[in-house]
Amino acid sequence: MTIRRTGPGAFVARNARGGEVSFGSGDDDAFTPVELLLAAIGGCSGIDVDLITGRRAQPDSFEVTVSATSARGGGGSHLEDISVVFDLVFPPGDAGDAARAVLPDAVRKSHDRLCTVSRTVELPTPVSMTVSTAVADGG
Repeated sequence: MTIRRTGPGAFVARNARGGEVSFGSGDDDAFTPVELLLAAIGGCSGIDVDLITGRRAQPDSFEVTVSATSARGGGGSHLEDISVVFDLVFPPGDAGDAARAVLPDAVRKSHDRLCTVSRTVELPTPVSMTVSTAVADGG
């Protein structure tokens, strides 16, 4: 993943496959890094749940709402009380009933072991930051 500055408070992240997403400081409608983190948590678990329930029935609607409280203190800015709420509607019938039946277990599996993003946030995960040698040496 590489991040490139495109202007004051504006950036583009690019993955190895060539996909890009713009984000910024919140001065416009672009996502902020915190919003991207929440989207990553909800998206990761959403994919897990979709793969599990989708084997039984395709949903008529599938929405994941992620919220958190912004906090300061205890070592700096952070999020507290991250909440992920799944709102899925499956069609009537046996296939929809089967999907509804596995939904709670799918959400639990995603939280407890499948979703890399939420698992990483919940576990103590060191993050190292350095300045490249070229920049530090003025070149």
